[in-house]
Amino acid sequence: MSLDRRKFLKAGAALSILPLVPSLALGKTVQASSVNSGLVKNGTVITAAHWGILKLTIKDGKITKSEPWEKVTRNENPLQYYTADMVYKSRVKYPYVRKSYLANPNNPKPELRGKEEFVRVSYDEAIKLVARELKKTRDTKGTQAVFGGSYGWLSSGRVHNARVLLHRFLNVTGGFVGVSGDYSTGAAQVIMPYVMGSLEVYEQQTSWESILENSKTVVIWGSDPLSTLRIAWSVSEQRGLMYFDKLKNSGIKVICIDPIRTETCKYLDAQWVSPRPNTDVALMMGMASHLISVNKVKYDFLDNYTVGFDKFKAYLEGKKDNVKKDVAWASKICGVDENTIKTLAELFYDNPTMIMSGWGMQRAQHGEQPHWMLVTLCCMLGQIGTAGGGFGLSYHYSNGGVPTCKGGVLGGISAGPVGIWRNGKFVGMPKANASGGGAEWLQQSASYSFPVARIADALLNPGKTIQHNGKTIKYPKIDFIYWSGGNPLVHHQNTNNFAKAWRKPRTVVVNEIYWTPTAKMADIILPATSSYERDDISMSGDYSNMHIVPMKQAVLPEGESRDDYTIFSDLCKVYGKDVFNAYTDGGKTPLELIKQYYNQAYKQTQAYGAEFATPMPTFEEFWEKMNL
Repeated sequence: MSLDRRKFLKAGAALSILPLVPSLALGKTVQASSVNSGLVKNGTVITAAHWGILKLTIKDGKITKSEPWEKVTRNENPLQYYTADMVYKSRVKYPYVRKSYLANPNNPKPELRGKEEFVRVSYDEAIKLVARELKKTRDTKGTQAVFGGSYGWLSSGRVHNARVLLHRFLNVTGGFVGVSGDYSTGAAQVIMPYVMGSLEVYEQQTSWESILENSKTVVIWGSDPLSTLRIAWSVSEQRGLMYFDKLKNSGIKVICIDPIRTETCKYLDAQWVSPRPNTDVALMMGMASHLISVNKVKYDFLDNYTVGFDKFKAYLEGKKDNVKKDVAWASKICGVDENTIKTLAELFYDNPTMIMSGWGMQRAQHGEQPHWMLVTLCCMLGQIGTAGGGFGLSYHYSNGGVPTCKGGVLGGISAGPVGIWRNGKFVGMPKANASGGGAEWLQQSASYSFPVARIADALLNPGKTIQHNGKTIKYPKIDFIYWSGGNPLVHHQNTNNFAKAWRKPRTVVVNEIYWTPTAKMADIILPATSSYERDDISMSGDYSNMHIVPMKQAVLPEGESRDDYTIFSDLCKVYGKDVFNAYTDGGKTPLELIKQYYNQAYKQTQAYGAEFATPMPTFEEFWEKMNL
């Protein structure tokens, strides 16, 4: 795949010196649209979102059509056709303050949050109010009274990353309390480092090319990739769906283990095994017991690469609890007949088998057990690291398994800290390295944090201590929440309890594009632009790094909305010139940051030699010169 990319880039340079976005699979190019001479009023613009690289049709300054830039799979992605709705529907167009909060921020009646009307205010008034109340909170109650978790899916771009921009602002103005972990893989990402020595859930997978060439059996366990591969954390390059097309036509035996006969199972015409929900561990233990009974266990692998199998075997045999976890025991729990359990276990052992696990089965009480047991089973099969065998935890997410390309990789805005505002003056600190995207929520940028799934518990029970991953955590007394780039009221478990907790702090500030439930339960709302109303840049493919994509501004912002970078820069101005310069790295504009990240990627390619480096256009060629 790397060679293909180099050849393509070299050919592209020979054809044109104009800006290009490369595509590996089809060998096509697309030229970036111009914003240098103003927005495109009538024409097309290339941009990107979580669901792929998009071509937008603009008429009279409005988006009238959205479609994929390229189609590489027979499975249509419906998310690519509704960009106009995302720009023009349910927008927060102006700054608003909740009536009681505006009347008296010291007694804002938080119990009315979400129940009373908002008052429209000027942008400058809203900025001054947020800055004043944030300063007041820190001065009277300390840094741990400010909560900036702001977990959620956000813009795909490397500049306008709402959560990171918020954390950067809170760091340069005095610090904050954040969150650790995520809702997606909260249990697996904690247990896997102890089991495998690495996170696993957000790591590149065995290449699809290797699977298609070497695997005889593919098991899709607890996931529906045809649905979840419609999006990526950055920008989807759609190749994950393309590989499932290839899997369908490969002749490889596919088994889907899931309580539901998913769209993926139907599409692949796979064998469907339907255990009762949350009984996957019992099913795997039944398989493990059967493998031991028929002496189909790779003991050499266990001896060389694992520790503790003797304890696990004793547990299966019921040495301590007098409960033998055999096939009959497993069948009663999971509802899968004994013969199927035995047949599956021997099939996995006798053939190069890749087990592709989803994340749903670890989102439960004792959620660390399924993936721990899955790895144990795969170790017994002895196929981890072999051609066509082993396991993967990210084939259903962000196109895991699509081969990684060799080329320049964009950096992005960092959370800092680059400085701290203390006792009325700014204290500079060393700059942090720019983050390269990916799972930003795993990057620890706060001085203090607690698990994200405990937000409501923390708000309702300040001072309470909990045990988490071997540590004792004490909840702070949170009095100021700033949220940007997420919708926790519908993301968090137990909505009614979360709404009760959300009414505890004195202040809730939200930067938001839409009138989400979280926006409706804020005290101060600042209108944010969608990614189609500002310039940005991104990679496509979280694992493949296949394209560098211009995310060109397509239309003017709705109402008085502003991008988060501008909002936080304006808030920093209230704190003074030093804070503003620290936040903006000396007053850099978003376009200057876009250029900076592109040029960093450009310099990376120089190390690959002239054959690779020559075709990559300069930033000006990439960004400015062409309309579509």
